[in-house]
Amino acid sequence: MKEQNRIERDEKFMRMAIDEARKAFEKEEVPIGAVVVCGDRVVGRGHNLVETLCDATAHAEMQSITAAASMLGGKYLKGCTLYVTVEPCIMCAGALAWSQIDRIVYGAADPKRGYTTVQGRVLHPKTEVASGVLQQECENLMKEFFFKLR
Repeated sequence: MKEQNRIERDEKFMRMAIDEARKAFEKEEVPIGAVVVCGDRVVGRGHNLVETLCDATAHAEMQSITAAASMLGGKYLKGCTLYVTVEPCIMCAGALAWSQIDRIVYGAADPKRGYTTVQGRVLHPKTEVASGVLQQECENLMKEFFFKLR
């Protein structure tokens, strides 16, 4: 895939993840959204539901992985890409490793709780990662949310 096409594609699907993050924001959840794409089709989407479900594992990534696996009829997400507004935490990175997803694209880094803060390999060895896609928009949502809490 040509670089320009990949950038346009990544931005298109990241905008969908941002829409999911806005849904979380409206529910007073930490505004993180995710979509799983297989080919050109969204097969899973989700946003944080930790407070709504009183479940510490109800992260956007977990919601979208579960939806995608259900839609595709299997636990492996080979051939799929996850678009998520914030770098996955170690729990979500572990789930993504088990799913064997091909690619992860995230917007904003999470220097406190992101999986890259942990040493060693966390993701599946064949998983590609791209970061910084629509980074400013993703960061702004988080900043606005936490500013409102203060």
